Amino acid sequence: MILRPPGFAPLGDSAIAIRFGEGASDELSRAVFRAAQALASARIDGADDIVPAYAVLAVYYDPVTVSYDDMLTRVQAALPDGADAADDSPTPPATLVRIPVRYDGEDLDNVSRTTGLSTKDLIELHSGGEYRALVIGFVPGFAYLGTLDPRLSCPRLASPRKRVSPGSVAIADLQTAVYPSATPGGWNIIGHTETVMFDAMRDTPALLRVGDRVKFDPIDL
Repeated sequence: MILRPPGFAPLGDSAIAIRFGEGASDELSRAVFRAAQALASARIDGADDIVPAYAVLAVYYDPVTVSYDDMLTRVQAALPDGADAADDSPTPPATLVRIPVRYDGEDLDNVSRTTGLSTKDLIELHSGGEYRALVIGFVPGFAYLGTLDPRLSCPRLASPRKRVSPGSVAIADLQTAVYPSATPGGWNIIGHTETVMFDAMRDTPALLRVGDRVKFDPIDL
């Protein structure tokens, strides 16, 4: 992970990419989250959408009504002073979402062997951490949560499954996630939850937003 002062560049012909560094980490996520909150609060004229990712924040606009240079000026004016690597201001409050998990995943034993941890220690480490939603992607409602305790790091499956059930709690490398729908997937499944991560009929379909904090509560530990 490398955190640095924000850099600005065109993203296609209708967005500005604001880069805060390289890699994925809680520190980078906090910098992106602070900037996203500041830009949203500023209600920048002409900004259609603000989309945060691991280390980059994209601001979308209509190039027919506003030029790149004008939007760049508005964005830079709206960012708070110190929104860079030296910024140690508090991160805006984020929702804490608790997700009950039954640790009965089909890859639990394999992860235990790979990491050298007992199943009990593995569960305690995973459920003992607090994670931040770093980015939403892959499919609607799929939140990449980080970062895992390094002792839990486990590579993706060599051959992805053709179908992973909704509610599957999984880990890969230094991230964890809950599959919101039935999709192919190559992460290691360590448990399951009944929590609905995405429902198109809800006012806010995705349970998690970038910046949200997540705790997993073990069932029958």
